[in-house]
Amino acid sequence: MEREGVCADREFRFKGPCPKYTRVWIPDPEEVWKSAEIIKDYKDGDRTLHLKLEDDTVLEYPINPEANELPFLRNPDILVGENDLTALSYLHEPAVLHNLKVRFLESNHIYTYCGIVLVAINPYEQLPIYGQDVIYAYSGQNMGDMDPHIFAVAEEAYKQMARDEKNQSIIVSGESGAGKTVSAKYAMRFFASVGGSSSETNIEEKVLASSPIMESIGNAKTTRNDNSSRFGKYIQIGFDKRYHIIGANMRTYLLEKSRVVFQAEDERNYHIFYQLCASAGLPEFKDLALSSAEDFFYTAQGGDTSIDGVDDASDFEKTRQAFTLLGVKESHQMTIFKILAAILHLGNLDFQPERDGESCTISKQDEHLHNFCRLLGVEHSQMEHWLCHRKLVTTSETYIKPMSVQQVVNARNALAKHIYAQLFNWIVQHVNKALYTTAKQHSFIGVLDIYGFETFEVNSFEQFCINYANEKLQQQFNLHVFKLEQEEYMKEQIPWTLIDFYDNQPCIDLIEAKLGIFDLLDEECKVPKGTDENWAQKLYDRHGSSQHFQKPRMSNTSFIVVHFADKVEYQCEGFLEKNRDTVYEEQINILKASKYPMVADLFHDGKDTKAGAPGMKGVSSKVNIRSARPTVKAANKEHKKTVGHQFRNSLHLLMETLNATTPHYVRCIKPNDEKLPFSFDPKRAVQQLRACGVLETIRISAAGYPSRWTYHDFFNRYRVLMKKSDLSKKADKKAICKTVLENLIKDPDKFQFGRTKIFFRAGQVAYLEKLRADKFRSATIMIQKTVRGWLQKLKYRRTREAAIRIQRHTRGHLARRLADRLRKTKAAIVFQKQYRMLRIRRAYQMIRGATVTIQAFTRGMFVRKTFRKVLAEHKATVIQKNARAWLARKHFLRFRCAAVVIQCYFRRMKARQELKALKIEARSAEHLKRLNVGMENKVVQLQRKIDEQQKEYKLLNEQLSTNSSAYSSELEKLKKELERHRRKSGDGNQITSLQEEIDSLRLALEEAHGERKIVEDTYVKEKDILRKRISDLEEENVLLKEEKEALNSKILRQSEDEFAQNAAEENALMKKELEEERFRYQNLVKEYSRLEQRYDNLRDEMTVVKQTPGHRRNPSNQSSLESDSNYPSISTSEVGDTEDAIQQVEEIGLEKAAMDMTLFLKLQKRVRELEQERRKLQSQLEKKENENKKSQVIEMKNEMDLDRDTDLAYNSLKRQELESENKKLKNDLNELRKAIVDRVAQNNSSHDIQDSYGLLLNQLKSANEELEVRKEEVLILRTQIIKAAQQKDTGRNMESNVNMQTNWPNSDKHVDPEDAIEAYHGVCQTNRKTEDWGYLNEDGELGLAYQGLKQVARLLEAQLQDQQREHEEEVEALKDQIEALREEMAKQQDIFYQTLQLSPEAQVEFGIQQEITRLTNENLDLKELLEKLEKNERKLKKQLKIYMKKVQDYEANQVSVRPEKPEHELTRQVAVQRKEKEFQGMLEYYKEDEPLLIRNLIAELKPQAVSATVPCLPAYILYMCIRHADYINDDHKVHSLLTSTINGIKKVLKKHNDDFEMTSFWLSNACRLLHCLKQYSGDTGFMTQNTPKQNEHCLTNFDLTEYRQVLSDLSIQIYQQLIKIAEGVLQPMIVTAVLENESIQGLSGVKPMGYRKRSSSTEENTFSLEAIVRQLNAFHGIMCDQGLDPEIIQQVFKQLFYMINAVALNNLLLRKDVCSWSTGMQLRFNISQLEEWLRGKNLLQSGAAETMEPLIQAAQLLQLKKKTSEDAEAICSLCTSLTTQQIVKILNLYTPVNEFEERVTVGFIRNIQAHLQERNDPPQLLLDFKYMFPVLFPFSPSSLTMDSIHIPASLNLEFLNKV
Repeated sequence: MEREGVCADREFRFKGPCPKYTRVWIPDPEEVWKSAEIIKDYKDGDRTLHLKLEDDTVLEYPINPEANELPFLRNPDILVGENDLTALSYLHEPAVLHNLKVRFLESNHIYTYCGIVLVAINPYEQLPIYGQDVIYAYSGQNMGDMDPHIFAVAEEAYKQMARDEKNQSIIVSGESGAGKTVSAKYAMRFFASVGGSSSETNIEEKVLASSPIMESIGNAKTTRNDNSSRFGKYIQIGFDKRYHIIGANMRTYLLEKSRVVFQAEDERNYHIFYQLCASAGLPEFKDLALSSAEDFFYTAQGGDTSIDGVDDASDFEKTRQAFTLLGVKESHQMTIFKILAAILHLGNLDFQPERDGESCTISKQDEHLHNFCRLLGVEHSQMEHWLCHRKLVTTSETYIKPMSVQQVVNARNALAKHIYAQLFNWIVQHVNKALYTTAKQHSFIGVLDIYGFETFEVNSFEQFCINYANEKLQQQFNLHVFKLEQEEYMKEQIPWTLIDFYDNQPCIDLIEAKLGIFDLLDEECKVPKGTDENWAQKLYDRHGSSQHFQKPRMSNTSFIVVHFADKVEYQCEGFLEKNRDTVYEEQINILKASKYPMVADLFHDGKDTKAGAPGMKGVSSKVNIRSARPTVKAANKEHKKTVGHQFRNSLHLLMETLNATTPHYVRCIKPNDEKLPFSFDPKRAVQQLRACGVLETIRISAAGYPSRWTYHDFFNRYRVLMKKSDLSKKADKKAICKTVLENLIKDPDKFQFGRTKIFFRAGQVAYLEKLRADKFRSATIMIQKTVRGWLQKLKYRRTREAAIRIQRHTRGHLARRLADRLRKTKAAIVFQKQYRMLRIRRAYQMIRGATVTIQAFTRGMFVRKTFRKVLAEHKATVIQKNARAWLARKHFLRFRCAAVVIQCYFRRMKARQELKALKIEARSAEHLKRLNVGMENKVVQLQRKIDEQQKEYKLLNEQLSTNSSAYSSELEKLKKELERHRRKSGDGNQITSLQEEIDSLRLALEEAHGERKIVEDTYVKEKDILRKRISDLEEENVLLKEEKEALNSKILRQSEDEFAQNAAEENALMKKELEEERFRYQNLVKEYSRLEQRYDNLRDEMTVVKQTPGHRRNPSNQSSLESDSNYPSISTSEVGDTEDAIQQVEEIGLEKAAMDMTLFLKLQKRVRELEQERRKLQSQLEKKENENKKSQVIEMKNEMDLDRDTDLAYNSLKRQELESENKKLKNDLNELRKAIVDRVAQNNSSHDIQDSYGLLLNQLKSANEELEVRKEEVLILRTQIIKAAQQKDTGRNMESNVNMQTNWPNSDKHVDPEDAIEAYHGVCQTNRKTEDWGYLNEDGELGLAYQGLKQVARLLEAQLQDQQREHEEEVEALKDQIEALREEMAKQQDIFYQTLQLSPEAQVEFGIQQEITRLTNENLDLKELLEKLEKNERKLKKQLKIYMKKVQDYEANQVSVRPEKPEHELTRQVAVQRKEKEFQGMLEYYKEDEPLLIRNLIAELKPQAVSATVPCLPAYILYMCIRHADYINDDHKVHSLLTSTINGIKKVLKKHNDDFEMTSFWLSNACRLLHCLKQYSGDTGFMTQNTPKQNEHCLTNFDLTEYRQVLSDLSIQIYQQLIKIAEGVLQPMIVTAVLENESIQGLSGVKPMGYRKRSSSTEENTFSLEAIVRQLNAFHGIMCDQGLDPEIIQQVFKQLFYMINAVALNNLLLRKDVCSWSTGMQLRFNISQLEEWLRGKNLLQSGAAETMEPLIQAAQLLQLKKKTSEDAEAICSLCTSLTTQQIVKILNLYTPVNEFEERVTVGFIRNIQAHLQERNDPPQLLLDFKYMFPVLFPFSPSSLTMDSIHIPASLNLEFLNKV
């Protein structure tokens, strides 16, 4: 085809004349291809092209037109950087290489499509493009809709599997280091995410867990890759009918066993060996006897044993975790590690040669041989022998022959390779076993990770097998591409011509056909003395004439195979040995006899399989595979299969599998050998492109019609080339396109018209682009010409107008200057006149001022003299005055001091008197209590101590007085005797002895007096100390109070100062925390609803599986909340406050009450211990009192009689007081128990449990202190009472024994209480006065007091006897009660000991159960009483209903006499009038009608049925029913109704989970019911807007706070379901409506597309922006009609607009074709339309517009100028809502649609990144479109009153009675 002298053939080389400025590609030794521009027209016959390179170098390039060596043409710049290489107009090698280079280096895009192939370039850097958000973005998208990605290929395979129900395969190939394993891993991760298993087996986690295991045992470091896969694997991921992963299977191919025993320089063995050595220090691995990897021959041959950035120990831990996850037992894991360690020890064996050189030995002390045998469980002697010997079997006999060192080393290496290969196969089998499932597999997706074409300096058997496999895969690839091309042409019904493409079948036949390379190799292996040289000679002889086989010139032991990618020379050395893979049978037999079963099983014949296809038996039985072409039959069948034969069979099986599936191709490219990030080596890249078949795909595509356009896209792109007449005459776009093309392109072979597409030959799109650009260029010139003429005319007019304006202004300026001169002349004259006058005036004023100054100074001098004289006289007067005043004051002070001294002495005397009185008064404990209430307990203790000391003091005084009286009487007797003896005998010796005795008695008396004085002093001192201590404590208390008040005032002042500063910050912080807490809470609600849904689904599945007819329901009197609890529920018939509290604890959750209940149990335990201790002390005291009773009565009779009656009376009163206090403490304890439960019920999730914990601690502490004090007082009083009673009984007995038969005359008489009280007061007065017993004794008043007390005792005896009888009866009752309590306490102790042995959770549960049991027993009586009352109430209700019915019948009969209307209408009318007058806003129903109410009002209610009534009518009806249940105080009815309502709403929403109207209807009703419960709860905070009539409708008996929380959670779940439904409707519309819809016609143009066409290119799948607006209007109308709160509507649209923003922005970030200036303009227009809709609906204040800010900024970024540094600063300042990654990504994706637009340079992008370095943006690229804002339900009271609501008859609620 001719095109203005430029032509292109199928090879895209120009021929014929070539104009100037044509751009071409020329070969280059460094860059492979280099771009150049023709600077001189080329004519036919020229031998030289004049070119200019990109660096402005001029070059004369020689050409040979006859040999077709003309350069390749370069594509237009607009096509550079395309996602699909087939979209290029010129398809050839330099264009492909350049496009990949531009995408990789400038845009950092590592993925590019090439037809059906995904080309992946390894970036050698971690990129944030594989997160879960990216998986969600690609999930569900068509392959051409998004940028190229491995996820797009995986999604295409998953979608085709589900759509076509055909198995799929993803073939990942490339050379080592190209990223094959990583690509396969990401593909499997995608399948695990989108096809997660429906069961709980987590099979997708196991599939991903197999990767670290296979990498550790099959990957190694090579010179090209640190993690190179040294085996091929094919993983089949199985899916069920719902396309969930149910299992997987893995096949492996050609493990590189030679790496176990040999590694080249700078390479490593398999990772598992180094991981094991790195973890050798672990305790469980000490038996392996391992050390560093450098110490073992098999791991140290490559040199460096470590890899930078790799931690072998942590990787080994991951490997062990993966083993555990896949179900490999710990014992098997240890056996695996033992086998691996044994291989390392095997490599370190030291063989010693013998003298003859034909044999060798191993030292018996060889530690490594010992470890090898120990780890494998084999005999040491046998292994030692057969490692150095071999057995030769002939027909007649058997020989045992020693081997040389080299033979032994070879045998040792073969054994090591065989052991590792068997272990590898065993692990693969167990991985498959872990991934195997018994469920039926519906389909599968296979991921093939296999080595690419390899060529090294030395190529051996492994490279030959690898290249053979690639030949087979390339053949399959060519056939598939050819097939797709043929299907496309047939589908479009265009003429089909056979395309000639490269067929590599001859090369494959050379390798695998009869007498091919493999056959000759197997035959040579059968020869006993076959060698590699003989095999090579046979190859030369047999295949020397083949075009794909060559013999090297300089070698006789190598051969060359011409593969599809390149020529490869193979070295024959080692081929036979590797093919045989010989291992001596004797060594294998030893291993079979291992004592470890696993080791023995590895080498059994049934499991002796090479690296073939383990696990294929189960797969082949499920997958029907038929090959697309017949397989080549093997030439010979061998008794023992060689490695080559096994590999060939497994490869044939793989090809059959691939041919039975739909393949998808991923070609991995290694950009450089240095592993540098984003570095591109063109030589290495083009070498791999040739080898992996990408260029072959290009060639096949270019041979036909590579460029394909739909009629719609072609029309939109090239309608500028059409004439107006064509557009007006024909309305059919297809006919218009045909007419235009026939006019533009004369050669009909260059294009074809299909059914839906137009097919172009190569280069035609570039030609059309040139015509389009020329059209635009000519139009641009015309526009520029017109605009420039208009600008010149405009300039002339402006110049003329400017000249006229200048002249006018000049003339005006001259006139104004003349006038100004005249005005200034006149002003100068005026200035002169004024100046002269001013000068004369100033001279006069100066003279006058001097004169005045002189006069002033003179007069001042005279005045000052006079002033000083007056001042001196005044000072003298002041001195005199002060002196006289001092004398008068001194006299006054002397007299005042005297008066003060007199007053002080007098006041001191009065103060001493008052102090004495106060001291007496201070002895009372009541006075101290009044002084300091807080010190009451301590004062009581101090007072008690003082009382004890006083009693002791009294006792000592009594003893002293008794002794002194006895001594005095004794002294008188002695004196009398002395006188008598003097008178009688006058003996001096007796007088002396008596005198000495008198002196001794006097000394004793003085000592007694001294002791008495010491005791008195001690008592006084202690008393003073106590009083001083009390006063100190009082002073300290006062000081503390003052300090507290000072601190409070100071804190108050500081808080007032700081409050104004911190208020705003704290407010903002609290709001933020509230939002975060609300978001977390609503996420928990969402997760709960998801788990609840999952539970329901699982329950349904279990029901189907078990085929049970129904399910067990909860009792009707129990709620679903109780059934969900893990703790035993309480029967709802039980009543009582404690039961309600416990039920609240169960409903809230016992976790919150765990701490408080623990304290409660501890408090109970402490009370029991104190009671038990009190009983023990009481019993001990009674025993001691009984023992000492007799002696105490004899000794203390006289002393205790005096205090007995007083103490008994006082103790009786005190006992009564303590009993009341004890009852009070018991009541407090019960209240504390209830408070514990109440606080647990009241504490919400937002309250702090620490407050209740602190309160309990304080109460417990105070209760313990008070209990201790009361216990001590009880013991003291108890002791005194018992002592008094015993002394009284003892006194009676003693008087009877000494024959004192004195009968009390008044003992049997009635004693007047007034006389007893008067006697008691007399005793008290006597006690107050008799403080000095010694003084009383001296005066003889002690006896009189004793007689008086006896008389008082007689008066009180009768009353004491009565009290004693009553006391004894009480004691007996208390003893019985104590015994019962002891038994109960013993039971409780046993239970408590059992509880201590349980876990904390079980302890709490057990304690609550015990408490519930106790409370249940206590409430039985109340329950019976309640049942009687309920029975009576039901009876009365029935009677009342009967009477009401009679009354209604009577009224109906009275009304029925009216003839105007029918009877039933009249009756109804009268009834309505009567009820409306009396209606109180309550609805009554029977308990039996509750299911009917739920069914009619919730389950079967349609929103249309109540559309004409009051919005949210069901919510009002439900509240009126709840209010009636509250009115009659029926808690069970309230509980049941609310529970049934919530469950009914949940069932309805589950049934209509995709109905927006139904979900919105119940969201509005749930919110209204929640608002009603708040509005009528009785809380003042919710009643501020109520009317008096509404306040009458409040609840009176029940607090439904907990149900408000449940309703709030239900509303959150409904809101989330509403958002989910709306998002599901809107999400398919967003991309096409917001990004692709051409709202502004003719603005955007369509770029040339490649093989991957966008699914939305056709009109039938597109949505316009009007469709979204219509849908939004529908949503808004539904929510408004159903009465949803405006605040909730605003939140709904805020969430939806965020989703629109996130989906559109994510799609924009992943698509190159929409990142253009025209798309930015369209996008901004569409967003403005949405903002206008928000403004029209009054939703701008909802924040929905702010959520669109990132998308708005992205649109502005596409429209902004992107050249200079100022532009970069403007972009950074504008795009604040976009992250750095998003900005850079959009700039990289920016693509010009027309040639006149410019690309974004790499330097500009680097400048942007430099400006944005200071930002701390998150690393996430995409927005989380599933993010949901926390929802708020603000309180919105209703203005309606309950009595004004009408219930329509259509609801069928006749059973509801208005109250």
